[in-house]
Parts: sequence; C-alpha cells; structure tokens
Amino acid sequence: MHQVVVIGNDLYQIRIEGKKEALWTYELLGTKEMWSIRPPSFEIDGRVCEAELILQIEEPEKPRQLGNGCWEYRCRGVFLEDDRLSLEIVFRIAPGNPVVRFAYRIRAQTARFLTKSDQRDRILYSSVDFGRFDRFQEIRFSDFHELTHHYCMTETLLHQGQFENGQMFAGPMTVASNDRIAAFLAYEHGSQSTDLYAGFQADSSKTLVLRAVKGSYCHGDPIHAGDGYRTLWMQFGAVEGEVSDLARQYRNFVLRYFSESRSSRKPYIFYNTWNFQERNRYWNRNKYLDSMNLDRILSEIDAAHRMGIEVYVIDTGWFVKTGDWEVNAERFPDGLAQVKEKLDAYGMKLGLWFDPKAVALTSRAYEQYADCEVSWDGIKEEAHPIWETEASVRMCLVSPYGQAFADKLIELSRKLGVVYFKWDAISQYGCNDPGHDHGGPDASPEERGQRFSFELCLKLVDIANRITEAIPEAIIDFDVTEGYRCVGLSFLGAGKYFLINNGPYFPNFDLPRSDEGEFYNYNVFFQPGPARSMLCRTPLRYDNWLPSVLFLTHYFPDDPGPNQNISVASLILGHNGIWGDLLSVSEEGVRRIAQLLGLYKQVREDITSSYPVFYGEAGRNPEVYEKINEANGRGVAVLFANSFGKPFDQARPVKHTYITKHAADVNVWHPSNVSVTFDSAGRAVIEAEFHDVDAAIVFFGVKNGADFST
Repeated sequence: MHQVVVIGNDLYQIRIEGKKEALWTYELLGTKEMWSIRPPSFEIDGRVCEAELILQIEEPEKPRQLGNGCWEYRCRGVFLEDDRLSLEIVFRIAPGNPVVRFAYRIRAQTARFLTKSDQRDRILYSSVDFGRFDRFQEIRFSDFHELTHHYCMTETLLHQGQFENGQMFAGPMTVASNDRIAAFLAYEHGSQSTDLYAGFQADSSKTLVLRAVKGSYCHGDPIHAGDGYRTLWMQFGAVEGEVSDLARQYRNFVLRYFSESRSSRKPYIFYNTWNFQERNRYWNRNKYLDSMNLDRILSEIDAAHRMGIEVYVIDTGWFVKTGDWEVNAERFPDGLAQVKEKLDAYGMKLGLWFDPKAVALTSRAYEQYADCEVSWDGIKEEAHPIWETEASVRMCLVSPYGQAFADKLIELSRKLGVVYFKWDAISQYGCNDPGHDHGGPDASPEERGQRFSFELCLKLVDIANRITEAIPEAIIDFDVTEGYRCVGLSFLGAGKYFLINNGPYFPNFDLPRSDEGEFYNYNVFFQPGPARSMLCRTPLRYDNWLPSVLFLTHYFPDDPGPNQNISVASLILGHNGIWGDLLSVSEEGVRRIAQLLGLYKQVREDITSSYPVFYGEAGRNPEVYEKINEANGRGVAVLFANSFGKPFDQARPVKHTYITKHAADVNVWHPSNVSVTFDSAGRAVIEAEFHDVDAAIVFFGVKNGADFST
C-alpha cells in the first residue's frame, strides 16, 4: 500500500505517490486538469533503473520557509526493486504562484556507480504526458545573436514532424497549450541550442521527456559516496488561460520567488567606470587604467550622486593583482576608504569588477591553488596580462578554487563594504584536467571537458549563493556579453546578467579596418547618439518571461538633451544602467537626468513588476513601451521617435499617438511636447510631437517636477 503525501498552495495540489505511472501529480485546482510526473531514471552499474521502478514514500521532513517566502518540502523513499537505492525529492512552492521547482537526489547504501554503457549520458530527468494539448512552443533564453552581439529570447512553435522524428530541442522551457489551459516544463541550466547539455524530446503521443545529453556525469561516478547524485532543478506549472497568462505568472515567479537574493531583483540605478576607461584609451590615446585613481573616482561619485545613481561600480584596475584582489595602494592610497565614506554619505553602494578565473602568477592565491589551473589534455595556457595588470593564468572554478574565490569575495565585502560583484570573462569551455572536480583519471578527456562545461553553470550558482547567504544585500552580476557563456535559467536563481557591453564589433559586419594603429576601436556602437540605445533595447522582449531588471545594460549620459531623453527612457524599462564620461555632462544635462530618474524612482517598483506592452520594435517608427501596474495605474509609457533621415522640421514634425492598454493614474508627468487626456475607461491618450530624434516619457502616479526633457 502506497503512502500518499499531499502538498501545494491555493492554486495547485501535488500528490507524491511514488508509483511507476506517477512519482507525483500536479492538479490545477478549480479545473479537472492533472498531470502525472513520471520518476527519473538512471543507468547504474550498466543497468538502466527505469521510470517503472516504484518508490515507497516516507513521511516528509518538516517544511522549511526560505528567505523569498517559498516553502521547501523534502521526501525520501527507497526503490522497491532495490532497497539499497534511495531517492530524495525536493519541492519549492511559492505562495499564490502556479510554478513549482523540483529536483532529485539518488543515493546508494553499497558501492554503486553511474555508467554509460553506450558512451551516452543515461539520465531521464522527467517525463510528462501533454497529449491533451495541440500547441507547443519552445522558449529559448540563450540564443546568441551575432549581428547585434547579445543573447536573446526565441519563441518557436513546434510541429508534429519534430515529435514523430524524435528531434531534440533545447528549451530550457517547453510550453503546451490548448483553448483552456497552458502548462510548461523547464530545467535550470545554461547552454546554447547548438550545443546541448540537456534537452527535450517528444513523440507522436506528445509525451515530453527531459533528458541529459552530455556532461551530467562521468562513467563510473559513485552514488554511494558523499551526498550521492543531484539532478538539475526543474520547474513545472500550469494556468487556466492562454500562454500569455502563463508568461505573466512565470515572470512574477522569477521576479519574486525564484531566487533568495532579493537585492538582485531591486531596480537600483547602476554606473560602471568601464566605458570611460575605453573612451580614455581609444579617443584620448591613454591607457585603460589612467583614469583609475582616487581623484577621478571621487569626482565621478559626486556627479553620479547628483544624477541619481545608486550603485557605483569600479571596473578593472582597482586591484594590485588578480587572485589576491587587494586594493592598489598607488591608485587608492587609503584602500578605498574615502570612496566608501563618500558613497555612504550619499547613500550609494560600492561595486567592483572581478575576473573570477584569473589568478596572477605571483599571487598568494596561485601559490596555494596552482593545481587548480585550467589545462586541456595536460597543456596549460600561457599567462597574459589582465587589462594592464600583472600576467595571470586561468583557474578552474569547478575545483577547490571555486570555493576559495567565494570566500575571498565575502572577505572583501566585510573589509571594503562592496556589495555588488561584476563577474567577467567566464567561458563555458576549456578544462579537462583529471585533478579537479569534473572527472578523474578514469574518465576520458572528452568526458572531463564536457563535465566541466556542465558543472560550471551550477558552480557559478553555488558560488553566488554562498556569497549572498553570507552577505544578504550582495548582488552577483554575471557578464554574458560574449558568446559561449552559460546563459539560461540556472544563474537567475542566484543573481542577474550583465547583458550588453558595446554590442557588435566592426568585424561582425565585415567592415574593413580604417586604422591599423594601437588605438583602433573595434566597437561600433561607441559614439554618443541614439544608435546604441536602439541596439540595447532589442533584447527587451525577454521581459515577456524574464523581468528586464535581471539584464543590466548601460546607456550613455552624453549631451544634448534628446540623447539623454532617449537613454533615460530606455534604461527605465528595466536595464537601469548608465556609463560614459560623467564629468563631461553639462549642468543642464545633469539636472535633466536627475529629474527624470527622480520621477522614475517614484514608480520604479510598479514598472519592475508590470507586465510589458510592446508596440513596434527597437529602431522602428513608432516604437512604444507601456509598463503600467494594473492594480493601481502607476508606471510609465515611453514613445521613441527614431530616424537618421530628415523627417523633422518645424513645418513637418513627427507625431505619435498612443492609447494605453491599461487604465492609468491621473497624476501624470509629461514633457512639453506631449499632451495627455483620459478616456472614459481611464486609459491615457498620449499625443507626442517630435522635431528631432528623441523620446517622450510619460509617468503615471508621480508628483510633478520641472521640465528638463525637451
């Protein structure tokens, strides 16, 4: 007789049954819809322990409430066909949200090993029957768009031929829907669709299977030692309604319940020194680190505060050498004490740049962890300078050095007061050393390399969680500005992404070099003006499923006024970053940015939580965004006038009219080239007239201020 354990919330009920047909079921309350989630299967000692194996469920542990309000439940059971094998099931359930996270851990009481009898990973993570549905979508979050040089989201309809031919597809999310219900299955990892580490398959019966592809383990990995083997985290959920209703609920889940790092979800305004460091080199013919000095940084903090910036991030060059990460006393004689004192006086936060894998050859870190250096087929890389600092080598984060790096950042936070950590230059590839934690000497070099790539995604999450558990206000920002970095759902459970640096380079467009000199600038979107903002707005479609506050992107503050309007109008849609030459911005420009950001701060929580409305795409005419909180009408509508031609003159201005989808608060602020009225349903009717390439921001639910926007 099977014991049944029942958990859930006010939207769904989970019955943990342990049967071969259903390890557990998910019932959407108020409907007659229920899904059976079949058990996982593993190849152990050459034998596939298939999903037909039955589990006897024990009493669950007392649930534990997490820092984000979710409840964690754990159940354990033994395989009835082999009571030496046990399975732990972990659920994380959010209040008032239909998404459940779940993962498994398998253990053995005697010596048992995961195997690959045909050299393939033999783990089936999950299986769900979606036979009642007639529409399927693959949602990909890690497609790298080479032309615009950033990661983007792709929503693709799947067809019967793909199922009948057993095509594997990446996800990490598959959505099934019909005229009444939308449901999904997802996994938390990160890789591109052209290089899968896990993926989905479905057959003609529309049974969706989530499988391991490569890197999930090495042949011969024990499950009787330590904590056994833990699967990826997975997600399941359903709503009564359309796919858009599911997307809304999922977006809210990611914003509020996916991560215990609450600070990563807050819409702070960030500044980063890097763009000026680049400008100083390419335009002023100086070194990247010439501006990395106390006087310049203190002056920038003053300017940043006056604009309304809240997190000041010092990019590369603040340190003596990588690995040890000590403040450079030549550049900052007081060890950043005055910097921190000024930031504290302004109520601002300190951020620092790190290359987590870089360690200087003369550092104490290298002396202690030399055996953790990356190698491929026994060959180690040549040391190279890190942005005009000492020559460094690359360390493997899937080794004891990963924990040491986490401990170093915790130490720095307590010593310097840094709470924002930018992680740069972490490639998903490059180590098959047998002495690390991704396969030993009995595993093949290919296996070890794949295991490294698989584990790196999860190790970054572990490191980030270790830091945020010790420093709850910490924000970990993973730079994914280049291809082949592990982008996906996993890291969003711990931090956020730094999405775009400068976008594409001239070689991306096959444009010839016009200057072969030392100071040649590869960056296309480097000049002040509207082009960079258009580029940076292209990935805002992520906001349909993943809140844009999790994709930090920086905009230029440069004069004249229309440029500043465009930049602020873009960043308040969720990207929240500014970089450039703050000290060259005019006094009027500083006041304009401060005033617009001051208005934004009044409603930014509403904007962050609001489901987006898009009208047109980045760079088109018209291009409109609406982020209005449906509960109270507070938020923003932004209208862009895009052109490089000559449509603008006094006699023939460009005119946009937009009517908001949602009712809006009548306490409205708008620039002088805009008029706003309200219809009988409370929707705002916005009419804007542009005489130049510009943007019009209309805030709802704010106290008015002076107009510096035109």
